[in-house]
Amino acid sequence: MLKNLVAPLFAFGLLGAPASAWAADSTVVLDVHHAGCVLCGPIVKSTLAHVPGVNAVTVSQPNGMADVMAEVTYDTAKTTPAALLKAVTDRGYPSQIAPPKKS
Repeated sequence: MLKNLVAPLFAFGLLGAPASAWAADSTVVLDVHHAGCVLCGPIVKSTLAHVPGVNAVTVSQPNGMADVMAEVTYDTAKTTPAALLKAVTDRGYPSQIAPPKKS
């Protein structure tokens, strides 16, 4: 009898787990345009850091041009790449997901 109850109880336990237990961190790199001034990088970083669910932000200007790259680690249960893009674009910095680096 006990053996017959184990599987249903285990399944119920998984279903009863909070959604946050199923969440995972993910990382995305954004290519942020029109961010060439000395204050633009910190503004982009601060904007992304204030999006709920963002855990870490690193901003760099790899080629000295007017674009910056923002690497963002975020909780997939709390935000999405689309929300990150919208936050930066709404601050006046059009952005897109950076293409993957070629190996």
